[in-house]
Amino acid sequence: MSPFRSHRYNICFLVISSSVLSSFFPQLLLFFRSSAHLGKMYHHLLKPTLVRCSTRPSSSGGAYSRFPIDEKWAAMAKKAMKGREADTLMWNTPEGIPIKPLYLRNDRDCDAHRNVELPGQFPFTRGPYPTMYTQRPWTIRQYAGFSTVEESNKFYKENIKAGQQGLSVAFDLATHRGYDSDNPRVFGDVGMAGVAVDSVEDMRQLFDGINLEKMSVSMTMNGAVIPVLAMYVVAAEEAGVNRKLLAGTIQNDILKEFMVRNTYIYPPEPSMRIIGDIFAYTSREMPKFNSISISGYHMQEAGADAVLEMAFTIADGIQYCETGINAGLTIDAFAPRLSFFWGISMNFYMEIAKMRAARRLWANLIKERFHPKSDKSMMLRTHSQTSGWSLTEQHGTLLTTALYRNRRKLCAKLRDSEKKRHFSSISVERGCKNCAELTQHHNPTNFQDPYNNIIRTTIEAMASVFGGTQSLHTNSFDEALGLPTKFSARIARNTQIIIQEESGICKVADPWGGSYMMESLTDEIYEKAMTVIKEIDELGGMAKAVASGMTKLKIEEAAAKKQARIDAGKDIIVGVNKYRLDEEQRVDVLKIDNARVREEQCAKLNHIRETRDAAKAKKALDDITEGAKGDGNLMALAVEAARARCTVGEISDAMEKVFNRHAAVNRLVSGAYKSEFGETSEMSQVVLDRVKSFADRDGRQPRIMVAKMGQDGHDRGAKVIATGFADLGFDVDVGPLFQTPQEAAQQAVDADVHVIGASSLAAGHLTLIPQLIGELKKLGRPDILVVAGGVIPPQDYKELYDAGVALVFGPGTRLPACANQILDKLEKALPEAPGKAAAR
Repeated sequence: MSPFRSHRYNICFLVISSSVLSSFFPQLLLFFRSSAHLGKMYHHLLKPTLVRCSTRPSSSGGAYSRFPIDEKWAAMAKKAMKGREADTLMWNTPEGIPIKPLYLRNDRDCDAHRNVELPGQFPFTRGPYPTMYTQRPWTIRQYAGFSTVEESNKFYKENIKAGQQGLSVAFDLATHRGYDSDNPRVFGDVGMAGVAVDSVEDMRQLFDGINLEKMSVSMTMNGAVIPVLAMYVVAAEEAGVNRKLLAGTIQNDILKEFMVRNTYIYPPEPSMRIIGDIFAYTSREMPKFNSISISGYHMQEAGADAVLEMAFTIADGIQYCETGINAGLTIDAFAPRLSFFWGISMNFYMEIAKMRAARRLWANLIKERFHPKSDKSMMLRTHSQTSGWSLTEQHGTLLTTALYRNRRKLCAKLRDSEKKRHFSSISVERGCKNCAELTQHHNPTNFQDPYNNIIRTTIEAMASVFGGTQSLHTNSFDEALGLPTKFSARIARNTQIIIQEESGICKVADPWGGSYMMESLTDEIYEKAMTVIKEIDELGGMAKAVASGMTKLKIEEAAAKKQARIDAGKDIIVGVNKYRLDEEQRVDVLKIDNARVREEQCAKLNHIRETRDAAKAKKALDDITEGAKGDGNLMALAVEAARARCTVGEISDAMEKVFNRHAAVNRLVSGAYKSEFGETSEMSQVVLDRVKSFADRDGRQPRIMVAKMGQDGHDRGAKVIATGFADLGFDVDVGPLFQTPQEAAQQAVDADVHVIGASSLAAGHLTLIPQLIGELKKLGRPDILVVAGGVIPPQDYKELYDAGVALVFGPGTRLPACANQILDKLEKALPEAPGKAAAR
């Protein structure tokens, strides 16, 4: 959301209204606060309400603070800054929270001073357990899974030997979407972004030699949650482990899939029924297992700021509690086994405050709405993961060829007064101020530094730990390029081990408790999130808010604005829009042979189908279909189907016969990128002028179709591109999720687009994009330009270019730079203007 600034004073003095105070008595608050005689009157008559509002605008016109900056310090600061006002140092976060340069005791409500909180005590702001890390540190739980179950199993064992304390399984997209590996729709997805699991045999091999009675296992699974959890239960039983002893977590958070990640299978209503069935089954059969992990991480990855992430995640949790109650359970029967999952960004203070405020908010809402008897029902326990979106890669962004080639000639025609404006439009990488600086320093290609990600991940990990996480995954520095290597995975794991063993951080429970700044920021984010939750309540709850599209649009708007701030240089990312490298540093990445993995999985599937009891398998699947029609517990029925060697795809299909597959409706956010980037920005104006020129020559705007092929549902990049290009003057078509190359090509031809932008974040680019180009040729449209973007290793660029891809854009590429390069290609393909031809 855009930064919110309130100009109202949410206080009153006798019969004087807040608007009168703000208009006519801006110094009144300072007078009351500084007066020894009227000090008590200030605290009682002018005591703020719980809703956080501004109380004084800064002289700079920038951020606003609820509590004025201390006058004595402000005078000292003004002197140190040679007359500059102290409040010019204030700034607003993307959440609209003002951050002051100095915090003191009275930056919190008076009541807060009397309410001394302790770790392990309601409302658990300072942590769910009294001793926190002083007795036991957080669990190091690295998320991993790739290629085959054999290779993933080997990787898990190596990590356990090296100090990892819990497992977190990443499944491939075919499994997430409930398809067996031999389904033609998942041709390019098998084993690419996670491990391929089709059967109980795969699950047994995945955990072979790992004691599931002692090892806690987390599984990120939502769409195909029923068959995957059922296969885990059966695999454990066949390994001699009673399901009542299994410890771990299944994500099972379907509401957020409809907002951001999109690995859903069924529509919202039957998906919520599945959650209720899992709650009922696990509370009865798997008492040590967490039946849901309510995820804010994926919302943050999709673009949500801290307030949206926290509010939407807590609201999801409230909706799930209502689902459990409606399934006939008491709140104390399942709430203690609910867990949460936060994303941790580079906004260090905000992330710590978010985690503290979330515990307080959850405890208060559960107590108020469900009246539990057990304190454990009100404890928010969480896993955390460092940001994937903040990782940068090594690819360089080229300046627009025509602009770079002609920059000296163009500058010679400009007056000195125009040069600065001119160079701010074309020197998008360095912001050089004059011709000499550009010629001397600016290279047409600059490179990001992926090794910066090690530092980013360390900072984010420390924020998570200071925030009181119960387990943590630290990303590998090369995950913006592709799957992590053993080397990068070791660095990521050891980051946590070093923090635990060498830093001394674990020796104090909640060291930020009592910090003037942190306590104030915790209050602020709590109240802003509470405001969002009230808005959701007015819509009828989170399920209805999701169905309305409100939540998805807010996240997409925040993502577009974030990208615009980066592109405009307002948000600094070292190595991306500041301090870029002039020389590329190659980083090795892990490559998966998709064809080999798929061939092996298909062979195993054929063997299972040939050797199982066909009649028993058919009956088990029929029972699931009948259970879906009625009120049978689908989890219990799926366990029986897994024992009969039914596959993930077959169990999913048995429910799909009743529930159908969900198809999302695409909505394009308009104006969000332009509003943050600036309508009059020189960079965007260059693109807008070129788009107009193109339209004058071609008779229409340049038209681009943004395509997501395969089962990759991560669409932040695609949505940001679509929004940004629309704001830059392009006509934009957005293809539906999960298209095949043939379907994408047909849509592009039917829409008569100039360009297809293929977005790939799940390693399927070398399979799917060449197929797309082949399909365009079959349809007689090889002239349609194909460009690619996303998480694509630079080592793969040549293969894509050889296949016919015109341009490849990696993470960190600015949208105006993308648009300019695409226009370069399109302009070359245009017929020569009549005037120029006649002149010849």
